[in-house]
Amino acid sequence: MSDTKKAISQDRKRTNILHDQEIALIAYLVERIPRWVTSNMLTSLGLAGNLLVALLMCVASVYGSWWLLLTPLAFFINWFGDSLDGRLAYYRKKPRKWFGFCLDIVVDWIGIIAIGLGYYTYVLPEWKIIGFIFVVLYGAEMIISQLRYKVTDKYSIDSGLLGPTEVRIILAILFCMDFFIPGSIHWIGLAVSIVLLFSFISDFRQLLALADERDIALRDQQQQAS
Repeated sequence: MSDTKKAISQDRKRTNILHDQEIALIAYLVERIPRWVTSNMLTSLGLAGNLLVALLMCVASVYGSWWLLLTPLAFFINWFGDSLDGRLAYYRKKPRKWFGFCLDIVVDWIGIIAIGLGYYTYVLPEWKIIGFIFVVLYGAEMIISQLRYKVTDKYSIDSGLLGPTEVRIILAILFCMDFFIPGSIHWIGLAVSIVLLFSFISDFRQLLALADERDIALRDQQQQAS
């Protein structure tokens, strides 16, 4: 692994499918970002990408679904800002671990809410509940990742083979497909929500098992100390 790859991946474990390709691309990009670009600028850019997704869905609800064909660009903007902000700080040896951690979580949550509202605006009335369910379940996965960090002291943003990058790709495909197959966004949105539900249940069970293991280890340490 190159020095750049080591520098930008030292603070977290990744298990997502596209990890190797993604980390190689991020390493290539952070070496070429102008010095005047800061991590906070990239964080703002990432949020702007999610807000653009929401805006495109709102516009598509009035002017037609062809506007959804621009959502992959918006998701790319989000990926660029969200994936490179912290990595750039580590590459430049100026990480703000806890500041960046707190900022990223809140900004990501705002972005997910915005996308959920965009979906809610676009779909038919009887399907609006799916947008709400998606936001709740994605938020639940975010909570699981924070609890896992607390329990294991290891930060991971992935759920098995799926990470934020894969979710962006899935959502981009979902939105674009509604132009080619009108109404597909409803059924695919339902399918994505079901997948998120089972993922949450699985991750929650694993989290409880990890928490139980840590409790046992702490109890054993206390008994040995006494």
